Amino acid sequence: MIRVHSISNKSQAKPEALLNDCVDGFAAGTDDNAVFALDYTLQQDYLPDAPELGLFALVALEKSAKGVRVALTITPKTESLLQSVDALQVGSAAARRWAEHQGLAWLELDKPLRLQPVYIPKPWGREIWYTGIEARGQSSVMDESGRAIPLPWLLSLCPQRLLAGDGRQPVLLKILDPLPDPVLGDLYFEMHEEKREVYVVTHVDRAAWPDGTGGIRFGFNQQKRAASPSDEAFKDDYLAAVNAYRAVRVQIDEQLDRYRKENDIAPDAPVPPETLRQWLVGIPTTLREREAELRAAMDAFVHVDPLGVGDVVKVPCYTPHSLLHGVRTVEFQTPVYERKILSFAQKVLTQPHWDTATAMDQVSLEPPAKIELPVMAADDGFQLEEVAVFEDFRVERLTLKAGRSCTLGKGDAYCLLMAVSGQLSVNERRLGAEEAALVP
Repeated sequence: MIRVHSISNKSQAKPEALLNDCVDGFAAGTDDNAVFALDYTLQQDYLPDAPELGLFALVALEKSAKGVRVALTITPKTESLLQSVDALQVGSAAARRWAEHQGLAWLELDKPLRLQPVYIPKPWGREIWYTGIEARGQSSVMDESGRAIPLPWLLSLCPQRLLAGDGRQPVLLKILDPLPDPVLGDLYFEMHEEKREVYVVTHVDRAAWPDGTGGIRFGFNQQKRAASPSDEAFKDDYLAAVNAYRAVRVQIDEQLDRYRKENDIAPDAPVPPETLRQWLVGIPTTLREREAELRAAMDAFVHVDPLGVGDVVKVPCYTPHSLLHGVRTVEFQTPVYERKILSFAQKVLTQPHWDTATAMDQVSLEPPAKIELPVMAADDGFQLEEVAVFEDFRVERLTLKAGRSCTLGKGDAYCLLMAVSGQLSVNERRLGAEEAALVP
């Protein structure tokens, strides 16, 4: 019979402490494998009002040359589930069969954990969160069959084992996935005073960019700046161009908001691109033509850098930037949520105004310096480069030749690993392009 360890709501005990006690007791015993269960409550503080959720974890232990191997599943607790466990035979193989029969994921914690992303809609496309834990969405961890366990459930059981931290959330690993449509897929042209951002390009949509080279609006057009009588005159001319465009933008957005109201869509909710395209047909032709003309005049002040798969962009503070349509990137950033929006070729959903005038008082007109990534290690088969160092995490890029391997040094925390291109195998887990894993 499977022993079930219950942790009551009033108890100060933590599930991981009980898990570790069971692992330690098993390691000191003579059995080759063992199975037990944990019954506990998760306070879902990432959801409104932090509702409680009763969880049930079935854990299997096996001894190996490297120590104790831990495998498990986690699912919401139900009476029928508890009854089915009562009839379960003792043994790790039986536990895995039970999980499969119940349609539950079976995770082996001594191997990298494949991350299943959640998709967050944006007016310019979507964000793909691999480690997101908040009300808008929660990422999951998949087994080899494709079944998944929500990431916050797994971390509620063993945060120290997985992240080397109790109560911590992992760094947010996410991809920006703009629509391939020109204009509709372009991000905000925005500037940061404190927030630091780093982009690594993972894909360029060939439908949008046939030669595989996309782009990013990055600072200002230096030729146009040089032709201006002064930097102040350049700023004034740019601000005038933005204000002229903004006036037309407001007219169009007011019409689109009427369509939103007719279709019961909230004023601050993203509209599916196919719907938006249909609505734009209803905008008077003269107004659409005027919008395109003024947008081109505004964008003429801005510099565009080319981007291909694998390229790295470090965005300096006070440098305006805007990723262009059809260019997918991993984004790393400091946890400072401030920005100033200089312009956007759609309605801004998060605030009722643009910050162009304020930003132009602070903005840097200097072209961003070209970056060279420091090489940390290399031989004829691989190269490890330092992409960025933040306060609580670092980003590295590993380039391997086909057929070669290297050993990642064991640290005191965890690693998030994403394949950018090609195929990668890490501890028996295979990753393709834009697939990611949590390495405990």
